[in-house]
Amino acid sequence: MQAEQVKQILESKLENCTVTTAGEGCDFQVTVVGEMFQGLRPVKCQQLVYACLNEYIANGTIHALTIKTYTPEQWAALQN
Repeated sequence: MQAEQVKQILESKLENCTVTTAGEGCDFQVTVVGEMFQGLRPVKCQQLVYACLNEYIANGTIHALTIKTYTPEQWAALQN
């Protein structure tokens, strides 16, 4: 699997989110920015992302996944 494929899967399942991916093979780093994370605890945010990729994790296509999630406001603050 390629990082672009992971990005496409996440973008199709997480509406109105900006997704950035890196990695290759079965090891990926994912950053997702979206309003949907507003008011959620970090573990809940990660669970939302994991749920989109669960079948690929279960069948071994994705072995390692690092997830970072941000609201647009949090992301903007990091960029400054």
